[in-house]
Amino acid sequence: MMDGRVMCNQHFIPSPLKIVRAQKQYMTDNMGVQYLDCVSNVVHVGHCHPQVVAAGKNQMATLVTAQGFINDSLSKYVKELTSHLPDTLNVVYLVNSGSEANDLALRLARSHTGHKDVVVFDEAYHGNLGNLIDISPKMFKRMPQGKKDFVHVIPYPDTYRGPHRNDSSGSAAAEKYVMDAERVVMQAIQNNRKISCLFTECVVVNCGVIVPPRNYFSLLYNLIREVGGVCVADEVQTALGRTGECFWAFEHYGVVPDIVTTGKPLGNGYPMAAVITTREISESLGEYYSTFGGNPVACAVGMAVLDVIENEKLVQSAKAVGKTLLENLQLLKAKHECVGDVRGMGLCLALDIVQDKASRKPARELAQTIVHRVKEDHHTLLQVQGPGHNVITITPPMCFTQLNARSLTTALDEVLAACSLRNREHHSDLTSHPLGLDRNQAVLSLEELEELEEEEVMGPEPKRPRTSYDDLD
Repeated sequence: MMDGRVMCNQHFIPSPLKIVRAQKQYMTDNMGVQYLDCVSNVVHVGHCHPQVVAAGKNQMATLVTAQGFINDSLSKYVKELTSHLPDTLNVVYLVNSGSEANDLALRLARSHTGHKDVVVFDEAYHGNLGNLIDISPKMFKRMPQGKKDFVHVIPYPDTYRGPHRNDSSGSAAAEKYVMDAERVVMQAIQNNRKISCLFTECVVVNCGVIVPPRNYFSLLYNLIREVGGVCVADEVQTALGRTGECFWAFEHYGVVPDIVTTGKPLGNGYPMAAVITTREISESLGEYYSTFGGNPVACAVGMAVLDVIENEKLVQSAKAVGKTLLENLQLLKAKHECVGDVRGMGLCLALDIVQDKASRKPARELAQTIVHRVKEDHHTLLQVQGPGHNVITITPPMCFTQLNARSLTTALDEVLAACSLRNREHHSDLTSHPLGLDRNQAVLSLEELEELEEEEVMGPEPKRPRTSYDDLD
């Protein structure tokens, strides 16, 4: 608090939204305007999902307690969570936030190796605790203290704008980026530094949804382990099937981390997170206690989220809807000069907005304009990330449908076309879309979407009964 005011960041400055309720992939403001939510990766299975809400409400009415008592919900939840992980990752610490999870992971790595030094991607962000600010270049590069001696920064494997760009397979770029990392690590060792861990995302969301080449992490993990370090996968933003097909982003790369962290998706908005590691690494830590981590309400909510993911086939849906959306975004890239790159996996996608395709220079102001116009004209919420503040990211709730994907593509196409026309000082009526959609289809209501639900990718599954926001009370 400062001068009686809450100090926090707001989205969509200078016209921030006052959201008063939400359901599934939709948010409603205080004026009754409904928005298609393409940013809320925290509400993993959808806003106010009835099954998740009921699980938390019922458990809160039955038992709320700290750790230290025997409770079946804890053991049941941990067993279900680890069933989605490699067998070696079988020790779970439940905590309250992604930052707390990453802080504990760092402590585990240092306790196990006996070393302090950390290898991280440039522009990475791993949380807002002091230890994590130290290993987050996105933060410490903008602060007076700068980089600590125990932090070693390697280039993230950007095959679009980085120094090593993709060939047909990406394998050559991967090898070159790992060679860059090797030079940094070897220099640290020559300076008598000892590496405790590599700490990275696998799909690098905070750097603008960077998707490394497929062989990159196998090479990088081998390098780190050869010098005595362990490998930490920060899955705070990508876990639980967001990248489609696989439950965890690291699975796409055929590697098994030594420590995995996750947070945002676990509780669908309820504050919970987890660190999962091997028994050998956990035994090096000694005693650990979290007052609220793994409390009965958290476990009930977490179990409900896992059940919804399985019952509603959300991992398969993320793969199919994401594939369609990625293909449609590629059409926009071919049509619009300012879309330099389209990338991502599942429902973790991005458009790289550039001044022109030849230079690939980030177009920061244009990206902000696009996000603003999509919000104002089409009631669709997007956000901008990346070092150049020019990457429009798409990370909606996992219940995002094929029809939502079509609506989003239409909205983006119209706004991109309008921006292009404005830049050329021309004015014309925008009525067409490369996919053959009419302008009036740009934003569909919740009722229209649910009437067309059977057209979705998952086929003729029985419809879930509609639940209004008031019914959740």
